[in-house]
Amino acid sequence: QVQLVESGGGLVQPGGSLRLSCAASGSIFSLGTMGWYRQVPGKERELVATITKGGITNYKDSLKGRFTISRDNAKNTVYLQMNSLKPEDTAVYYCNARAYFDSTYSRFLDYWGQGTQVTVSS
Repeated sequence: QVQLVESGGGLVQPGGSLRLSCAASGSIFSLGTMGWYRQVPGKERELVATITKGGITNYKDSLKGRFTISRDNAKNTVYLQMNSLKPEDTAVYYCNARAYFDSTYSRFLDYWGQGTQVTVSS
């Protein structure tokens, strides 16, 4: 079993910053692409950013320049640095990771964290 544990959410004023972390644990041979998604009530979950094991990143266009995704492969951890936060960034942020279970890379599953609330409000 694989677990993703997120941390770092909370309440922040507009213009402020937060850093989210997501640590993966369990019987993992290797982690592939990791990412962050967010969801507000009544809307579909949307991509925020992803990062491959080699460090190639992909962002929702409107978030480029404010959000930065990074990862520490030795710690099986992905981060999301969020700057210049706006009220519309308020959402539950979810971590996602693809876990491979052996060296063939043919057995894998995608996992989600439990979500962490980010609220941007004065």
